[in-house]
Amino acid sequence: MSEPYNVLFLCTGNSARSILAEAILNRVGAGKFRAYSAGSHPNGEVHPYALQLLKTLNHDTSFARSKDWQEFAAPGAPEMNFVFTVCDNAANESCPVWPGQPMTAHWGVPDPAAVDGTDAEKHLAFHEAYRMLNNRISIFVSLPMNTIDKLALQKRLDEIGRDLPKAG
Repeated sequence: MSEPYNVLFLCTGNSARSILAEAILNRVGAGKFRAYSAGSHPNGEVHPYALQLLKTLNHDTSFARSKDWQEFAAPGAPEMNFVFTVCDNAANESCPVWPGQPMTAHWGVPDPAAVDGTDAEKHLAFHEAYRMLNNRISIFVSLPMNTIDKLALQKRLDEIGRDLPKAG
């Protein structure tokens, strides 16, 4: 078996969306993909609702820590094959441009940590972010990486971020 593809999920604070994406891909893409996450301005801790949701869904959370994206540009860091930004509005958030040559796409997801409201509304926002990321990542892992050309792959990566394909 060949080496797994390395995937970096980037967001601003690396406390919720990118952490959820890292956990999801490491589960559904196990063996084929290895996920990482980082933030352009990490806030230093993983959001407690993100950790609670991942634990409820039986994800291992031992990986979860808020880290700066520069950690993945340092010598000895894994070389990335894919970099996905998951911040919902690039105009309002500082989503870094990844150096090097990995394939990139923007898979914006509303920030569940920004939701004001009751605890139930906040938890619902985290569940919705998880659902959106899980759907996109499930489509991503099913792509025929060994047979699709780079241009077609980039088109599919961009489509996944814009809209989820309709069933039927």
